[in-house]
Amino acid sequence: MTNSRLSLIGLVILALVITACGETTPPATDDDDLTPQSPATTDAGDDGDDDDATPAPAPAGGRLAAVQDRGELICGVNGSLVGFSFLDQESGENIGFDADFCRAVAAAVLGDPDAVDFRATTADARGPALQTGEVDVLIRNTTWTVTRDTQWGLFAPTTFYDGQGVMVRSADGIGSINDLDGATICVQTGTTTELNLADVLGAAGVDYTPQTFGELEQTYSAYDEGTCDAVTSDKSQLLSVGTTLSSPDEHVILDDTLSKEPLGPVAPFGDEEWFNIIKWTVFALIEAEELGITQDNVQEMVNSDNPAVARLLGADGDLGLGLEADWVVDVISAVGNYGEIYDRNLGPDTPIALERGLNSLYTDGGLLYAAPYR
Repeated sequence: MTNSRLSLIGLVILALVITACGETTPPATDDDDLTPQSPATTDAGDDGDDDDATPAPAPAGGRLAAVQDRGELICGVNGSLVGFSFLDQESGENIGFDADFCRAVAAAVLGDPDAVDFRATTADARGPALQTGEVDVLIRNTTWTVTRDTQWGLFAPTTFYDGQGVMVRSADGIGSINDLDGATICVQTGTTTELNLADVLGAAGVDYTPQTFGELEQTYSAYDEGTCDAVTSDKSQLLSVGTTLSSPDEHVILDDTLSKEPLGPVAPFGDEEWFNIIKWTVFALIEAEELGITQDNVQEMVNSDNPAVARLLGADGDLGLGLEADWVVDVISAVGNYGEIYDRNLGPDTPIALERGLNSLYTDGGLLYAAPYR
C-alpha cells in the first residue's frame, strides 16, 4: 500500500471519528460469517491481514505499570484449539501450549501465573484486539508476516515453527497434493491458509474447488461429514483437531508442506519496555532448557556455580527489564522450561503426540536459540 493511500485512509478514518462524535469502537470486519463476532467467540487457523484499526497509544505510565496496577494480564488466545489453548471441562482452566506462555508472562510481571484473563478472540478480531489495546499480549497460533509486523504489533521470538498441510482420508489413496486434482477442499475463509492453498495448488496446476467456512468447527465438521475430499490448515492444527474426528485413524496428513508458519506472541505497538518483557520471557524459557533448569530443580539451581545459570536466575540483579531480579525463577517454577511446556501439551504422552522437529533446541537440530541473557 503506498504512502498516499495510507494518508487517504487516515483522513477518511479521522473524518468518520469526528462525524461519530467521538465514537471509538473499531469498525466491523468484513468477515464472511454473518453471525456477530465477539471476543468470546472463537475460531482457529491463521488468517489474512484483515483490519487496519488505528493503533491505540500505550497506557499512561506504560503497559507494565497498567498490568501490575490491574493485577491481571489480559492474554488473547484461541480458546478452542486442543494442545494450544482450550477450556478443560474437568478443571475449568484454560490449558495448552499458548496458555502456558500466557502464564509465563503473568509470572514474570505479577509473580502469579494464575493472574491471567484468557481473552478468547476470533481470527478476524485478534488484529484489532492488539491494535486497540484490548489485550496486553496475543498468544494465539498467529503467523508472523510482514503485513502483521507493520500493522498489528510487535512479534516476539517464534515459539512454534509450523507449516500448512493437507488432511485426507486414507481410503482415498491420495499420496500428495498432485493427487488432489478435481478435489473439493475445506478451508477457513479469509485466511493465509486459503491464500497459500491457492498459490501452491495453482502453481502445481491442480484444479480444485475450495469449500470455505468462517469457523473451525464448521470447517472440520464439513470434512468429517464427507462434504470435502480434504481439509487444510497448519499441520499442528490438523493433528489436534484430527483427534476429535469421528474416526481419527481413518485420516492421514500428506507429507507436503505448503508454507512456513512461524507462530509466536505479539505485543501491541508503542511500548518497547513491554515488548522486551514478552521477548525475554520467551528467551528465558528456551535458555532454561538449554541450561538444564527445570520446574523441579530451579530453586536448587539459584546457587549454581555456573555463571550463565546464576545470571539467568537473578544473581546480577535487574538487567533493564524493570522486573524483580529473580523473575525467571518465578516463571520456571510456574510453568517449567520450554521443553516441559511442549511435552506437557504436545509431546509423546499427549493425544497429539507431535514430534518436536524444528521446535527442538539448536543443539538437537532444531531452530530454537535464545539470545544471551547478560
